[in-house]
Amino acid sequence: MAKRIDPATVWAAYRSGHEALRDWLAALPAERWTEPSVLPGWTVGDLAAHIALVADSVTATAAAPRGVAARGLSEYLSTYAAAAAGLSDLTLAISAEAGHDKDRILAAVDERFAAAQATVDERGLDDIVLTTRRIPVRQGDYLLTRTIEIAVHADDLARSAAPHAGPPSIPRDTTRHAVRTLLEVLAERAPGRSVEVRVAPFAAVQCIEGPRHTRGTPPNTVDLTPALWLRLAGGRSTWADEVAAGTVLASGQRADLSAHLPLF
Repeated sequence: MAKRIDPATVWAAYRSGHEALRDWLAALPAERWTEPSVLPGWTVGDLAAHIALVADSVTATAAAPRGVAARGLSEYLSTYAAAAAGLSDLTLAISAEAGHDKDRILAAVDERFAAAQATVDERGLDDIVLTTRRIPVRQGDYLLTRTIEIAVHADDLARSAAPHAGPPSIPRDTTRHAVRTLLEVLAERAPGRSVEVRVAPFAAVQCIEGPRHTRGTPPNTVDLTPALWLRLAGGRSTWADEVAAGTVLASGQRADLSAHLPLF
């Protein structure tokens, strides 16, 4: 994406989201950790272990050699599908190494986030190009992916623990950055002005080729809650299922995002 973001701002959003989710996990009764999560094949404890992997991935980055060109955030997100099996294996290995024990998984989360913090402290928060486990990206873009991970997995965990526990209180900035970034990715991949996608209270974008509106209410609109947008963008639900359930408010013949979802 052409738009640049201050890495310090987005690191703060990731860190505060991580801390809020970690505190929520600590308060979640141990018996909930062994229950199935909303992600097939993973328990709630496995999902918690994945929060450690999200931080561990920061430690795996490094300043790229001179002359290495950064790829876009949208392109980075497009690598998730191919990496999914490997990420699952790494996550389950963290959980297994901790004996699927709540306290030991939390210790792994803390240890790996501390290592990530040390990496960032040593490197600084200039918007340099980083090597990652996949493709080179700018530091601001990479840290946005960590923020997206926290926002999406917070919702995964909230749905997994319901109705026995309330949702984690993820900071507004964490959710805002995740929602806005994924809307911008949608607009980049489906450029146009015929549909306006609105995720109140955080952002709206216009996308998809076709007749554009110049004033007044657009003829094609999609209104989503932040949680629903994150689920659709992350492949947790499908457009068809949400339309059938009446959770998507879509108006106009072109107000159909099914061809463009999920985003990662």
